[in-house]
Amino acid sequence: MNHDSYSDDYIGDILRKVHTIAMVGASANEVRPSYFVLKYLKLRGYQMFPINPGLAGKTILDLPVYASLAALPGPVDMVDIFRNSEAAGAVIDEILALPVLPKVIWMQLTVRNDAAAAKAETAGIEVVMNRCPKIEYGRLSGEIGWAGVNSGAISSKRATRDTRGFQRLGLRQ
Repeated sequence: MNHDSYSDDYIGDILRKVHTIAMVGASANEVRPSYFVLKYLKLRGYQMFPINPGLAGKTILDLPVYASLAALPGPVDMVDIFRNSEAAGAVIDEILALPVLPKVIWMQLTVRNDAAAAKAETAGIEVVMNRCPKIEYGRLSGEIGWAGVNSGAISSKRATRDTRGFQRLGLRQ
């Protein structure tokens, strides 16, 4: 896999097939990127599991915080890594020790660890590095255009509403 660029199909397929996401490095601080990415993805219908050993047993956005991936109540489809590139290697080792592996490992913006990604891919896990699922979801759904950003995605499809009244823009059908 060439991790210097990803096709829209590759990213879109991941965002469509994933339903449960563990976020390693989740923060309760409302100004931290991990907080608003957690909130955004939760509002888009993903079942989120914040991971932060310092906040274990507490809640973020009414979600219970877990100390580690091994402490999760069950398997997840994706692990989103909000740690630095060096720490991502240890997180991937923790992932590979799980009884059920996730389908996807996603490393946030500025996070890239090619050696760890290769280990994950050898185990059959798809990997995305140096990208943000919030940004990619917004870009591919056209939602990012609401802020005046040209997403490059044009669609004549009308946005639908989910059962809670949130707009769904084609990625989470």
